[in-house]
Amino acid sequence: MPQSLSHGRLWAAIDQLARHHGLSASGLAKAAGLDPTAFNKSKRITAQGRPRWPSTESLSRILDATGANLDEFFALVEGREATPRQRRVPLIGLAQAGAGGHFDDAGFPAGSGWDEVSFPDINDENAYALEVTGDSMMPVYREGDVVVVSPAASIRRGDRVVVKTVAGEVMAKVLARRTARSIELASLNPAYETRILRPEDILWMARIIWASQ
Repeated sequence: MPQSLSHGRLWAAIDQLARHHGLSASGLAKAAGLDPTAFNKSKRITAQGRPRWPSTESLSRILDATGANLDEFFALVEGREATPRQRRVPLIGLAQAGAGGHFDDAGFPAGSGWDEVSFPDINDENAYALEVTGDSMMPVYREGDVVVVSPAASIRRGDRVVVKTVAGEVMAKVLARRTARSIELASLNPAYETRILRPEDILWMARIIWASQ
C-alpha cells in the first residue's frame, strides 16, 4: 500500500476513478452494486467529525465494476494519472437479446448481429454490453444506458443481473434470494413486480459489472 495513502487521497482517487469511467460518485456506487449514497461527500466524515474510510469490500467492488487493478487505483491515490485500459466488447440491444442466435446455452455471446463498443478492460474475455431500452430498469438505468455483463463473474445476493429464461425472456433484475427450489428476482423499477422462478426455468444468469451512465 502506498506510503502517501491518506483519507483525502483515497476518496479523491475514488472520485477520479469514477470520472475516468464517465460516472459520478453515485453512479460508481450503483455500478458496483452499492447503495447510491455510499460515496456521497456527506458520508466521508462521521457525525462526530471523524474520517470515514471506504471498506475493503467497497474498494474491491468498484475495482471489479470498472475493471481497474490495484496498481491503477494506487496510481490515482498517489496523484499519478492512470489511463484506463480499453477494449472492444460486443454490444446488442436488450430487446434484441431475447431473439435466438445471440447467445449459446451457457449465456456466452455467440452468432452474428452484434455491434461493438469500447469499454474499460474487464477481466472476462466473454463480457458483452447490452443497451437499455424501455423503463423496466429505471430509476437505476435509463433508456440508452449501456450495461456490461460478465458471464464469468460470481453472483451474490443483492447483485444486479441479466437473466434469460428457457422461454426466451431476457430481463435485468436484482438477485434477492436463491434456494434449491426457487430464485427470487427483484425489479429495479418498483412499478414492476418481483419475479419468482424455478431454477429449471432459467437458461442462464450473469452479473452486471459495469454501467455507462
